[in-house]
Amino acid sequence: MDINVIVAGVGGQGSILASHIIAEAAIKGSSQTSEQINVRVGETFGAAMRGGAVASHVRIGNVYGPLVGKGQADMILAIEPLEGLRVGVEYLAKDGIAILNGEAMAPVDVKIGAAKYPSLDEITGALNELGKAVITIDASKLALEAGNAKTVSVVMLGAAFASGLFPFNEETMLEAIKERIPQKTLDVNLKAFQLGKQAFLTSWSALAS
Repeated sequence: MDINVIVAGVGGQGSILASHIIAEAAIKGSSQTSEQINVRVGETFGAAMRGGAVASHVRIGNVYGPLVGKGQADMILAIEPLEGLRVGVEYLAKDGIAILNGEAMAPVDVKIGAAKYPSLDEITGALNELGKAVITIDASKLALEAGNAKTVSVVMLGAAFASGLFPFNEETMLEAIKERIPQKTLDVNLKAFQLGKQAFLTSWSALAS
């Protein structure tokens, strides 16, 4: 089964790092089986500056092109909620899920007054109309709890992994994280991953009850 994920955020949040960790974990996972799995990554950018929109596409399975097709994203992993909505409108599948960081980081067009920032309820409501489910976690707060605000993308990776969508185990995901994260910040990033995983499971359980 093909898996299509888009990591959405603004420049400086770690969207590209997160997508490459997912891709590397998928490659590692496929090497442990006899099944041939292709992995493709592609990025799209808004303003070429910190704070500009970034959407990083990850495709896993019998895939060839680097970009997810319209309405075919199984998951939108939104490190910035408005960017998650913008991507979701175009790409989220009807049976797809959106995982949002609940803290806004206003994109460039909002900062200059060219666009209005909707409320989080408006964002989640719109995404619920587009896909199967929306999970919101306070990833920015959890990153601070882990010990470093810059671990927000790894918190989101923990939440994404907890969804059960990926065709690899936790050990493989953690190996990919360890290869991408500097040794001096590894401990806080591993804690961030676990906090994100637990936050997703707690929210998913509440949604299902």
